[in-house]
Amino acid sequence: MRRHRSLLLVLPILPIISIVGGLVGAAAATIQTPAGVQWVDEAQASKLLAKNAAVRKLGGGLQFIEGPVWVAEPAGGYLVFSDIPANELKRWDAAGGVRTFRAPSGNTNGNTLDREGRLLHAEHSGRIARTERDGRIVTVLDAVDGRKLSSPNDVVVKSDGTIWFTDPTYGLAPRKQETAGNFVYRFDPATSRATAVVRDADQPNGLAFSPKEDVLYVADSGKPRSIRAFAVRPDGTLDQGRVLASITPGSPDGIRCDELGNVWTSSGDGVQVFSPNGVLIARVLLPESAANLAFGGPDGRTLFMTARTSLYAIDTLVRGAARPR
Repeated sequence: MRRHRSLLLVLPILPIISIVGGLVGAAAATIQTPAGVQWVDEAQASKLLAKNAAVRKLGGGLQFIEGPVWVAEPAGGYLVFSDIPANELKRWDAAGGVRTFRAPSGNTNGNTLDREGRLLHAEHSGRIARTERDGRIVTVLDAVDGRKLSSPNDVVVKSDGTIWFTDPTYGLAPRKQETAGNFVYRFDPATSRATAVVRDADQPNGLAFSPKEDVLYVADSGKPRSIRAFAVRPDGTLDQGRVLASITPGSPDGIRCDELGNVWTSSGDGVQVFSPNGVLIARVLLPESAANLAFGGPDGRTLFMTARTSLYAIDTLVRGAARPR
């Protein structure tokens, strides 16, 4: 077995923040670590993060932030993310910093863009919603087979236009669950049909497709605290899946794939990066447990990280996985 040298690049210690998990299933924790990059597999990590990569704090004083997505524009673009307890969507850009994008937000958690560049939202209030070009908020889906959704958590869109989302119970109370379980769904707008494609997860959370969309990664922040990889069949069904990685400290929440196929996941110590074979490559250490992450910025190589009460960023050497055309 090849032995890889572990290299920790330490930056000045940022203020330590005590956080209480549970809003989306993370264990209660106090994270105290210098922000920086830890190479676990030096040969692979060097393709992803420069040795002098520095964590930047872009904003703080928020309640519990999630669901970052980069909205590209000719002028440079901006980041949209959720502050769930505040019932707001936030916006960040280099010129204006963090400010309110929309309120109320239906306690939105995950956000993504559809094939037309419109924002899609997984609302804890119990629906998948879309922001139209004129600013109207419309319901895409709020029930399956006549049963109200529990608490949609994350949402992604495949290149064929189908919408995939997780529906755990983190935001359900005080409502009673109507669906038969905590499932991952595939919704086809062309047929208006939603199908449960993963039925055996405890608390399905973050979602990400591989670059070729032949693998769907599902984070389970319930008892397994693991990421599973499911082969995607041509008809949109999935195989039984395999465990890609178990996450410690903390649990997996938001996940993203880069253009090389590596899986980046939030964790109790910040962000962990795994190869498609489940080998730990690197860590981005943060002073707060991360909840979610997204690639963006003008060149697509900035990793934005929502970490409980603060927004962080780090420059990388890769872009997020682009949808096949």
